[in-house]
Amino acid sequence: MEKSDTPAGCIGEADEAIPSRRRMLALGAAGVSTALTIRPAFAQTAVSVMNCEIPVPGATGAGQYIDGQGQLVPAGTKGAFPGSPRPFTGEEVKRAFRGQTLPGASYEQSQAYLQYIRRLQAGQSGFTCFASIQMPR
Repeated sequence: MEKSDTPAGCIGEADEAIPSRRRMLALGAAGVSTALTIRPAFAQTAVSVMNCEIPVPGATGAGQYIDGQGQLVPAGTKGAFPGSPRPFTGEEVKRAFRGQTLPGASYEQSQAYLQYIRRLQAGQSGFTCFASIQMPR
């Protein structure tokens, strides 16, 4: 190691690992390239999160209705709503959580659907999409 590569004030024994300026610059350059590589991946993830789908209800609840608390109930239950004919995208659900209604749903129906979505658990259809929407960016 050359004397000019050793940071000032880092005089020690030859056995000690003293990073040189050249080594520190190389590590910094590697960090910048890593940051530039990861940033487009985050953008791609954001796009896929907005296009993911949440079926209401999922396949296990097909044919059942959804009550005002988001619970699955037998078809025809008074005050409950039939499931959505199509899944909602992550973007639609995100907007609904901010106050808009879900497409093709009345206000009450939208609120019931959102309660159902809030109750999703790991392993249920749409859970991963819902969890992705909740992650801060």
